[in-house]
Amino acid sequence: MKNRIVRVVAGAFILISLILAIYLNINWLWFTAFVGANLLQSAFTKWCLMEDILTKFGIND
Repeated sequence: MKNRIVRVVAGAFILISLILAIYLNINWLWFTAFVGANLLQSAFTKWCLMEDILTKFGIND
């Protein structure tokens, strides 16, 4: 369950930041890059901040 929520949040952040970059300011692409870098980092370190946040809210696997 937690893994699915992390994927949904990451995908939503990417799509929202792309829309904001198109319609408001190109600098929103930095947020897209940050989300991508966080996903890449979590693949190597097996640590994800969003998983820690979801755990604090009581959402478990």
